[in-house]
Amino acid sequence: MHVPDGFFNLAVSVSAGAVAAAGVAVCLRGARRELDDRTAPMAGLVAAFVFAVQMLNFPVAAGTSGHLLGGALAAILVGPYTAVLCMAVVLLVQGFFFADGGLTALGVNITLMGLVTVLAGWGVFRLITRSVRSRAAITAASFAAALVSVPASALVFTLLFWIGGTAPVEIGTVAAAMGGVHTLIGIGEGLITAVTVGTVLATRPDLVYGARGLAAPLVLRGADGDVTVVPEGRVGVRTPVRRSRPFLLGGVGVTLVLAGAVSFFASGDPDGLERVAEDEGFIGQAADHAFGAWTLADYGDVGGIPVGIAGIIGVGITLIVAGVVAYAVRRRGHGGDLPV
Repeated sequence: MHVPDGFFNLAVSVSAGAVAAAGVAVCLRGARRELDDRTAPMAGLVAAFVFAVQMLNFPVAAGTSGHLLGGALAAILVGPYTAVLCMAVVLLVQGFFFADGGLTALGVNITLMGLVTVLAGWGVFRLITRSVRSRAAITAASFAAALVSVPASALVFTLLFWIGGTAPVEIGTVAAAMGGVHTLIGIGEGLITAVTVGTVLATRPDLVYGARGLAAPLVLRGADGDVTVVPEGRVGVRTPVRRSRPFLLGGVGVTLVLAGAVSFFASGDPDGLERVAEDEGFIGQAADHAFGAWTLADYGDVGGIPVGIAGIIGVGITLIVAGVVAYAVRRRGHGGDLPV
């Protein structure tokens, strides 16, 4: 649902940019409480994984495709504040390196795909898991959270377009079209999110932010016989934990395979927003991207680079930028590095 330049007037573009900037600023502060010895290393991986899976458009209806948005998934894995930062990094990399999503629409995209999906997804997830904390419940809640987050984002887009779109639309018709197709996309998003969260839960449940408190408390026995019980859900506590490096390296490997190989099999059909824009007659409002002639634009298609190579480059850039942001924020919040 990457919004191109030209869909929104100046007032909405600037307003959405202000909302996005304020939201990211709040999340920079909030992420200091989330980023610890488990979350910080995961943040770069999660952002890179979202970037890779967003390349994998899947068919949802005749002539229409969809792809992961990723806000709910990121929130469950690394926390809602950190998730917004991850999504902002993904959208910045896509917009500036791959001409995916307009530059004047960057604030709109961060608002829709970062703030709205994270808020809606995390809210649904917490509502469901408030009283039930089993692994099955967390996996089911992940599906529901992701499913709801996609049409929520689509309907906010419709509202913004009604307020300041550059083409006249019938709000009811566009809302029905956007809500319908993005509900179908949301089912795919829910499945991807549930499978991903369920897989991490099965291997490293301590790395799932939304599952903290699920594992038994950590019991530390001192040489003098004293016993200290540390709650699993404590954030920022300097306690010994299983080292994450093997899991992270494996995750990077899977992400590279998705971007470098599976991306060749992605659907070439227009995504939900493009399809609705075509059907409702406002696709012509889309303006050429300022970096549309860049070698990596359209994931290498402009420069003749295979999509898999472009995907690997994008994963590398996203991993580095998100990792640097996460560790910088964490250092400010905790005053130093902890072992990975």
